Amino acid sequence: MTRAEPPENSTTSFEAIRACTSPPPGIEIGRSREGRPIEGYRLNSKSGAAKVSLIAGCHADEPVGPRWLTKLVAFLHDLPPSHPFARIEWWIVPHVNPDGAERNRAWQEPGAEVYPLTDYLRHVVRERPGDDIEFDFPAPNVSDDEARPENRALSEWWDSCVNPFRMHATLHGMAWAGGAWFLVEPEWRERAEPLYRRLRARVEALGYSLHDVERHGEKGFHRIAPGFCTRPASAAMREHFLALDDPESAALFRPNSMERIRAHGGDPFTCVSELPLFLLPGVGETLGPPDPRAEEWRDRLEGWRLDLATGRPASEVEREARDAGLRAMPVVDQWRLQWELIVAALELVGALEG
Repeated sequence: MTRAEPPENSTTSFEAIRACTSPPPGIEIGRSREGRPIEGYRLNSKSGAAKVSLIAGCHADEPVGPRWLTKLVAFLHDLPPSHPFARIEWWIVPHVNPDGAERNRAWQEPGAEVYPLTDYLRHVVRERPGDDIEFDFPAPNVSDDEARPENRALSEWWDSCVNPFRMHATLHGMAWAGGAWFLVEPEWRERAEPLYRRLRARVEALGYSLHDVERHGEKGFHRIAPGFCTRPASAAMREHFLALDDPESAALFRPNSMERIRAHGGDPFTCVSELPLFLLPGVGETLGPPDPRAEEWRDRLEGWRLDLATGRPASEVEREARDAGLRAMPVVDQWRLQWELIVAALELVGALEG
Protein backbone atom coordinates (compact mmCIF):
# COMPACT_ATOMS: atom_id res chain seq x y z
CA MET A 1 0.00 0.00 0.00
CA THR A 2 1.30 3.41 -0.94
CA ARG A 3 0.74 5.60 2.06
CA ALA A 4 0.99 9.31 2.59
CA GLU A 5 0.45 11.08 5.85
CA PRO A 6 -2.76 13.12 5.90
CA PRO A 7 -2.48 16.89 5.95
CA GLU A 8 -2.44 18.39 9.42
CA ASN A 9 -5.73 20.26 9.18
CA SER A 10 -7.58 19.07 12.29
CA THR A 11 -8.50 21.51 15.03
CA THR A 12 -6.40 19.70 17.58
CA SER A 13 -3.54 17.27 17.39
CA PHE A 14 -4.52 13.69 16.73
CA GLU A 15 -1.26 12.53 18.27
CA ALA A 16 -1.97 14.38 21.53
CA ILE A 17 -5.24 12.49 21.94
CA ARG A 18 -3.67 9.21 20.88
CA ALA A 19 -1.06 9.59 23.64
CA CYS A 20 -3.70 9.84 26.34
CA THR A 21 -4.43 6.82 28.50
CA SER A 22 -6.98 6.44 31.25
CA PRO A 23 -9.52 9.20 31.91
CA PRO A 24 -10.78 10.07 35.38
CA PRO A 25 -13.91 8.23 36.50
CA GLY A 26 -17.12 9.37 34.86
CA ILE A 27 -20.59 9.36 36.33
CA GLU A 28 -22.50 6.11 36.41
CA ILE A 29 -25.54 6.80 34.25
CA GLY A 30 -26.89 3.26 34.58
CA ARG A 31 -26.14 -0.45 34.54
CA SER A 32 -26.04 -2.98 31.75
CA ARG A 33 -28.34 -5.96 31.41
CA GLU A 34 -25.82 -8.02 33.41
CA GLY A 35 -25.18 -5.29 35.98
CA ARG A 36 -21.99 -3.69 34.69
CA PRO A 37 -21.68 0.10 35.11
CA ILE A 38 -22.07 2.44 32.15
CA GLU A 39 -20.04 5.62 32.51
CA GLY A 40 -20.91 8.95 30.96
CA TYR A 41 -18.92 12.18 30.81
CA ARG A 42 -20.37 15.68 30.64
CA LEU A 43 -17.43 17.97 30.00
CA ASN A 44 -17.10 21.76 29.69
CA SER A 45 -20.66 22.42 30.76
CA LYS A 46 -21.47 26.08 30.27
CA SER A 47 -24.34 28.27 29.22
CA GLY A 48 -24.70 28.67 25.47
CA ALA A 49 -22.10 26.03 24.52
CA ALA A 50 -22.87 23.77 21.58
CA LYS A 51 -23.90 20.38 22.93
CA VAL A 52 -22.33 17.37 21.24
CA SER A 53 -23.04 13.69 21.89
CA LEU A 54 -20.61 10.84 21.17
CA ILE A 55 -21.16 7.14 21.88
CA ALA A 56 -19.43 3.91 20.88
CA GLY A 57 -19.61 0.17 21.37
CA CYS A 58 -23.24 -0.43 20.43
CA HIS A 59 -22.33 -3.73 18.79
CA ALA A 60 -20.34 -6.25 20.78
CA ASP A 61 -17.74 -6.88 18.05
CA GLU A 62 -16.73 -3.23 17.47
CA PRO A 63 -13.93 -2.36 19.94
CA VAL A 64 -12.16 0.48 18.13
CA GLY A 65 -14.63 3.29 18.86
CA PRO A 66 -14.71 2.74 22.64
CA ARG A 67 -10.92 2.82 22.75
CA TRP A 68 -10.86 6.14 20.90
CA LEU A 69 -13.55 7.82 22.98
CA THR A 70 -11.74 6.73 26.15
CA LYS A 71 -8.65 8.58 24.94
CA LEU A 72 -10.69 11.58 23.84
CA VAL A 73 -12.32 11.91 27.28
CA ALA A 74 -8.89 11.86 28.90
CA PHE A 75 -7.74 14.61 26.53
CA LEU A 76 -10.82 16.78 27.02
CA HIS A 77 -10.70 16.65 30.79
CA ASP A 78 -9.55 19.97 32.27
CA LEU A 79 -8.90 21.67 28.93
CA PRO A 80 -7.73 25.28 29.25
CA PRO A 81 -10.56 27.73 28.57
CA SER A 82 -8.75 29.05 25.50
CA HIS A 83 -8.82 25.70 23.73
CA PRO A 84 -11.33 25.49 20.85
CA PHE A 85 -12.85 22.32 22.27
CA ALA A 86 -13.56 24.09 25.55
CA ARG A 87 -16.32 25.93 23.69
CA ILE A 88 -18.25 22.67 23.36
CA GLU A 89 -20.29 20.87 25.98
CA TRP A 90 -19.43 17.22 25.46
CA TRP A 91 -21.76 14.37 26.36
CA ILE A 92 -19.71 11.19 25.86
CA VAL A 93 -20.38 7.56 26.68
CA PRO A 94 -17.22 5.70 25.60
CA HIS A 95 -18.74 2.24 25.90
CA VAL A 96 -22.48 1.63 25.95
CA ASN A 97 -22.13 -2.17 25.80
CA PRO A 98 -19.86 -3.54 28.55
CA ASP A 99 -21.58 -6.95 28.41
CA GLY A 100 -20.70 -7.28 24.74
CA ALA A 101 -17.08 -6.34 25.45
CA GLU A 102 -16.88 -9.07 28.08
CA ARG A 103 -18.18 -11.70 25.67
CA ASN A 104 -15.55 -10.71 23.11
CA ARG A 105 -12.63 -10.41 25.51
CA ALA A 106 -10.87 -13.43 23.99
CA TRP A 107 -9.99 -11.51 20.82
CA GLN A 108 -10.31 -7.85 21.84
CA GLU A 109 -6.80 -7.31 23.18
CA PRO A 110 -6.90 -3.91 24.97
CA GLY A 111 -3.77 -2.50 23.33
CA ALA A 112 -3.94 -4.30 19.98
CA GLU A 113 -2.50 -2.44 17.01
CA VAL A 114 -4.41 -4.78 14.69
CA TYR A 115 -6.85 -7.59 15.41
CA PRO A 116 -5.77 -11.04 14.15
CA LEU A 117 -8.25 -12.57 11.73
CA THR A 118 -8.10 -16.03 13.28
CA ASP A 119 -8.77 -14.75 16.79
CA TYR A 120 -11.76 -12.86 15.45
CA LEU A 121 -13.15 -15.85 13.54
CA ARG A 122 -12.79 -18.20 16.50
CA HIS A 123 -14.17 -15.98 19.24
CA VAL A 124 -16.39 -13.21 17.88
CA VAL A 125 -19.85 -12.79 19.41
CA ARG A 126 -22.37 -10.32 17.97
CA GLU A 127 -25.92 -9.59 19.03
CA ARG A 128 -28.73 -10.83 16.82
CA PRO A 129 -30.76 -8.28 14.80
CA GLY A 130 -33.23 -6.58 17.07
CA ASP A 131 -31.10 -7.09 20.19
CA ASP A 132 -28.39 -4.54 19.49
CA ILE A 133 -28.11 -1.38 21.50
CA GLU A 134 -28.15 0.94 18.49
CA PHE A 135 -31.81 0.10 17.76
CA ASP A 136 -33.35 -0.26 21.20
CA PHE A 137 -33.97 3.27 22.48
CA PRO A 138 -37.38 3.96 23.98
CA ALA A 139 -39.39 6.65 22.24
CA PRO A 140 -39.36 10.05 23.99
CA ASN A 141 -41.84 10.44 26.83
CA VAL A 142 -42.75 6.76 26.65
CA SER A 143 -42.33 4.31 29.52
CA ASP A 144 -40.77 1.24 27.93
CA ASP A 145 -39.49 -1.28 30.45
CA GLU A 146 -38.79 -3.82 27.70
CA ALA A 147 -36.06 -1.70 26.13
CA ARG A 148 -32.58 -2.71 27.18
CA PRO A 149 -31.41 -1.06 30.43
CA GLU A 150 -28.41 0.41 28.62
CA ASN A 151 -30.75 2.26 26.27
CA ARG A 152 -33.06 3.41 29.03
CA ALA A 153 -30.06 4.79 30.92
CA LEU A 154 -28.74 6.73 27.91
CA SER A 155 -32.20 8.07 27.10
CA GLU A 156 -32.73 9.35 30.63
CA TRP A 157 -29.28 10.93 30.65
CA TRP A 158 -29.86 12.66 27.30
CA ASP A 159 -33.26 13.85 28.50
CA SER A 160 -31.50 15.71 31.31
CA CYS A 161 -29.95 17.99 28.67
CA VAL A 162 -32.00 21.18 28.69
CA ASN A 163 -31.20 22.33 25.16
CA PRO A 164 -31.09 20.35 21.90
CA PHE A 165 -27.87 18.72 20.79
CA ARG A 166 -26.13 20.18 17.79
CA MET A 167 -24.34 17.00 16.73
CA HIS A 168 -24.33 13.30 17.54
CA ALA A 169 -21.91 10.63 16.33
CA THR A 170 -22.07 6.93 17.04
CA LEU A 171 -18.79 5.17 16.29
CA HIS A 172 -19.30 1.79 14.66
CA GLY A 173 -17.22 -0.67 12.70
CA MET A 174 -17.52 -3.52 10.23
CA ALA A 175 -15.89 -6.90 10.28
CA TRP A 176 -14.73 -6.54 6.68
CA ALA A 177 -15.28 -4.26 3.71
CA GLY A 178 -13.50 -2.69 0.78
CA GLY A 179 -12.72 0.48 2.72
CA ALA A 180 -14.11 3.27 4.88
CA TRP A 181 -17.85 3.96 4.94
CA PHE A 182 -19.66 6.90 6.52
CA LEU A 183 -23.37 7.31 7.21
CA VAL A 184 -25.00 10.71 7.55
CA GLU A 185 -28.27 12.23 8.66
CA PRO A 186 -30.67 12.21 5.67
CA GLU A 187 -31.97 15.68 6.59
CA TRP A 188 -28.41 16.96 6.15
CA ARG A 189 -27.63 15.01 2.99
CA GLU A 190 -27.39 18.10 0.76
CA ARG A 191 -25.75 20.30 3.39
CA ALA A 192 -22.94 17.87 4.20
CA GLU A 193 -20.83 18.33 1.06
CA PRO A 194 -17.90 19.92 2.99
CA LEU A 195 -17.80 16.82 5.22
CA TYR A 196 -17.77 14.49 2.20
CA ARG A 197 -14.87 16.37 0.63
CA ARG A 198 -12.84 16.41 3.82
CA LEU A 199 -13.30 12.72 4.61
CA ARG A 200 -12.69 11.67 1.02
CA ALA A 201 -9.38 13.55 1.02
CA ARG A 202 -8.31 12.05 4.35
CA VAL A 203 -9.15 8.48 3.31
CA GLU A 204 -7.20 8.91 0.07
CA ALA A 205 -4.25 10.53 1.88
CA LEU A 206 -4.01 7.50 4.15
CA GLY A 207 -3.91 5.20 1.13
CA TYR A 208 -7.31 3.54 1.60
CA SER A 209 -10.40 3.18 -0.55
CA LEU A 210 -13.98 4.17 0.16
CA HIS A 211 -16.47 1.36 0.58
CA ASP A 212 -19.21 1.51 -2.03
CA VAL A 213 -22.57 -0.24 -2.04
CA GLU A 214 -26.05 0.47 -3.38
CA ARG A 215 -28.78 -0.73 -1.02
CA HIS A 216 -31.64 1.16 -2.74
CA GLY A 217 -33.04 2.36 0.58
CA GLU A 218 -33.01 -1.03 2.29
CA LYS A 219 -33.01 -0.46 6.07
CA GLY A 220 -32.72 3.27 5.34
CA PHE A 221 -29.42 3.12 3.43
CA HIS A 222 -29.52 5.47 0.43
CA ARG A 223 -26.25 5.82 -1.46
CA ILE A 224 -24.97 9.38 -1.76
CA ALA A 225 -21.56 8.72 -3.34
CA PRO A 226 -18.76 6.17 -2.97
CA GLY A 227 -18.09 5.95 0.76
CA PHE A 228 -21.20 7.86 1.85
CA CYS A 229 -24.74 6.79 2.59
CA THR A 230 -27.68 7.93 4.67
CA ARG A 231 -27.89 6.42 8.13
CA PRO A 232 -30.30 3.53 8.83
CA ALA A 233 -33.81 4.14 10.15
CA SER A 234 -35.90 2.12 12.56
CA ALA A 235 -39.05 2.22 10.39
CA ALA A 236 -37.08 0.97 7.39
CA MET A 237 -35.59 -1.79 9.56
CA ARG A 238 -39.06 -2.93 10.54
CA GLU A 239 -40.19 -2.85 6.91
CA HIS A 240 -37.19 -4.97 5.92
CA PHE A 241 -38.03 -7.77 8.35
CA LEU A 242 -41.74 -7.61 7.57
CA ALA A 243 -40.84 -8.12 3.91
CA LEU A 244 -38.94 -11.23 5.01
CA ASP A 245 -42.12 -12.44 6.77
CA ASP A 246 -40.44 -12.04 10.14
CA PRO A 247 -42.80 -9.87 12.19
CA GLU A 248 -41.20 -10.98 15.47
CA SER A 249 -37.85 -9.48 14.49
CA ALA A 250 -39.53 -6.40 13.02
CA ALA A 251 -41.26 -5.69 16.33
CA LEU A 252 -37.92 -5.57 18.16
CA PHE A 253 -36.68 -2.42 16.39
CA ARG A 254 -37.08 0.75 18.42
CA PRO A 255 -35.62 4.18 17.59
CA ASN A 256 -31.86 4.29 17.05
CA SER A 257 -29.53 6.72 18.78
CA MET A 258 -29.68 9.20 15.89
CA GLU A 259 -33.48 9.28 15.94
CA ARG A 260 -33.51 9.53 19.73
CA ILE A 261 -31.16 12.52 19.69
CA ARG A 262 -33.15 14.25 16.94
CA ALA A 263 -36.30 13.85 19.01
CA HIS A 264 -34.87 16.60 21.24
CA GLY A 265 -35.37 19.04 18.37
CA GLY A 266 -32.95 21.56 16.95
CA ASP A 267 -32.09 19.69 13.71
CA PRO A 268 -28.81 18.13 14.92
CA PHE A 269 -26.44 16.55 12.44
CA THR A 270 -26.09 12.83 13.16
CA CYS A 271 -23.49 10.52 11.68
CA VAL A 272 -21.95 7.06 11.92
CA SER A 273 -18.44 5.77 11.28
CA GLU A 274 -18.19 2.32 9.69
CA LEU A 275 -14.56 1.23 9.49
CA PRO A 276 -13.52 -2.35 8.76
CA LEU A 277 -11.33 -4.48 10.95
CA PHE A 278 -10.27 -6.33 7.78
CA LEU A 279 -9.90 -4.98 4.24
CA LEU A 280 -11.00 -7.13 1.32
CA PRO A 281 -9.52 -6.35 -2.12
CA GLY A 282 -11.99 -6.10 -4.96
CA VAL A 283 -15.08 -5.53 -2.85
CA GLY A 284 -17.09 -2.61 -4.18
CA GLU A 285 -15.62 -2.67 -7.68
CA THR A 286 -19.00 -4.00 -8.77
CA LEU A 287 -21.71 -1.87 -7.21
CA GLY A 288 -23.75 -4.46 -5.34
CA PRO A 289 -25.47 -6.18 -3.88
CA PRO A 290 -24.94 -8.59 -5.37
CA ASP A 291 -21.20 -8.00 -5.40
CA PRO A 292 -19.45 -11.09 -6.79
CA ARG A 293 -16.18 -10.38 -4.97
CA ALA A 294 -18.02 -9.87 -1.68
CA GLU A 295 -19.78 -13.20 -2.18
CA GLU A 296 -16.47 -14.93 -2.89
CA TRP A 297 -14.93 -13.46 0.24
CA ARG A 298 -17.95 -14.42 2.35
CA ASP A 299 -17.58 -18.04 1.28
CA ARG A 300 -13.84 -18.01 1.88
CA LEU A 301 -14.18 -16.47 5.34
CA GLU A 302 -16.79 -19.01 6.34
CA GLY A 303 -14.46 -21.75 5.11
CA TRP A 304 -11.65 -20.43 7.27
CA ARG A 305 -14.00 -20.26 10.24
CA LEU A 306 -14.90 -23.92 9.76
CA ASP A 307 -11.23 -24.84 9.24
CA LEU A 308 -10.31 -23.29 12.58
CA ALA A 309 -13.20 -25.02 14.33
CA THR A 310 -11.96 -28.39 13.07
CA GLY A 311 -8.37 -27.88 14.19
CA ARG A 312 -6.52 -26.27 11.30
CA PRO A 313 -3.55 -24.25 12.64
CA ALA A 314 -4.21 -20.52 12.89
CA SER A 315 -0.84 -19.78 11.28
CA GLU A 316 -1.92 -21.57 8.10
CA VAL A 317 -5.17 -19.64 7.88
CA GLU A 318 -3.41 -16.31 8.54
CA ARG A 319 -0.85 -17.05 5.82
CA GLU A 320 -3.54 -18.08 3.33
CA ALA A 321 -5.54 -14.93 4.08
CA ARG A 322 -2.50 -12.71 3.55
CA ASP A 323 -1.68 -14.44 0.29
CA ALA A 324 -5.27 -13.84 -0.85
CA GLY A 325 -4.88 -10.12 -0.16
CA LEU A 326 -6.85 -9.76 3.09
CA ARG A 327 -5.25 -7.40 5.57
CA ALA A 328 -6.14 -6.01 8.93
CA MET A 329 -6.75 -2.28 9.11
CA PRO A 330 -4.49 -0.76 11.79
CA VAL A 331 -6.41 0.53 14.77
CA VAL A 332 -4.55 3.84 14.60
CA ASP A 333 -5.87 4.49 11.10
CA GLN A 334 -9.40 3.65 12.15
CA TRP A 335 -8.95 6.18 14.95
CA ARG A 336 -7.68 8.79 12.49
CA LEU A 337 -10.82 8.44 10.40
CA GLN A 338 -13.17 8.36 13.37
CA TRP A 339 -11.53 11.53 14.61
CA GLU A 340 -11.73 13.15 11.21
CA LEU A 341 -15.45 12.40 11.04
CA ILE A 342 -15.99 14.02 14.45
CA VAL A 343 -13.99 17.15 13.58
CA ALA A 344 -15.61 17.46 10.15
CA ALA A 345 -19.05 17.19 11.76
CA LEU A 346 -18.18 19.81 14.39
CA GLU A 347 -17.08 22.21 11.69
CA LEU A 348 -20.17 21.44 9.60
CA VAL A 349 -22.52 22.47 12.40
CA GLY A 350 -20.43 25.46 13.51
CA ALA A 351 -19.69 24.03 16.95
CA LEU A 352 -16.10 25.32 16.91
CA GLU A 353 -16.97 28.91 16.10
CA GLY A 354 -16.07 31.29 18.87
